[in-house]
Amino acid sequence: MEAKRILDRFEFVYTPKHGSWLNVAEIELNVLFGQCLNRRIDNIETMKKEVEAWQKDRNGKEANIDWQFTLDDARIKLKRLYPNLNY
Repeated sequence: MEAKRILDRFEFVYTPKHGSWLNVAEIELNVLFGQCLNRRIDNIETMKKEVEAWQKDRNGKEANIDWQFTLDDARIKLKRLYPNLNY
């Protein structure tokens, strides 16, 4: 029972194999702003409802992020940042 109680305190979320979770969060926030928050909303309750509706719709569509940055591109761009890596 104690282990279950402790486990219930955690929320497990999907972390992509490729790309940074921070990039995913940034992309999703940009989509949220463009589709939902790109206007004046005068109270927090309305904003919460709008964001919840947007989130439900987005999750229902199982929206994905199409990464355009390939491994070869990364090796070229990151060579300057990580010069000791032998690509």
